Amino acid sequence: LKARNSRNPDYNIIGQSEAMQRVFRLMEKAMDTAVSILLTGETGTGKELMARAIHRLSGKPGEFIATNVAGLDDNVFSDTLFGHVRGAFTGADTDRPGLIEKASDGTLFLDEIGDMPISAQTRLLRVIADNSFYRVGGRESVKTNVRILAATHQDLELLVRQGKFRDDLFHRLNVIRINIPSLSERK
Repeated sequence: LKARNSRNPDYNIIGQSEAMQRVFRLMEKAMDTAVSILLTGETGTGKELMARAIHRLSGKPGEFIATNVAGLDDNVFSDTLFGHVRGAFTGADTDRPGLIEKASDGTLFLDEIGDMPISAQTRLLRVIADNSFYRVGGRESVKTNVRILAATHQDLELLVRQGKFRDDLFHRLNVIRINIPSLSERK
């Protein structure tokens, strides 16, 4: 990889500043691992662009699936991420896989992770810890091989201290942290 180029075709990202060079070096170290990555930075700094680049360069054969968890309430969150089995609720006429299954052998990008409800955090923790989950209404555990990338503009350590974000989930997501510098730091 040639992270030092001002426009790296591998990343599809423009960046020549020292701040972006640090980001590129971290991305190079992180892309071949299977661990979770937490992307932090202000809104509009390109966290999803970085996540897409990490997935593309990782060589994972599965899809890159992105979702904004801030827009999902607790019930919709479970169905969206885990899917459901036929008969789980009114209108569930067939089994439906969730985003985690769709991203199997690939990457699931969870944007605005700091806005995730506490009850949903518990279920996500199980996926990261055990590589398994239950579909809504399901009785059998579903195994997965998905890499989780998460992003936030919020201070998750502060949310942990305030009891608004689970400490154990924070540590599972924060295995590698890449802070995307503000646009003013990378002219």
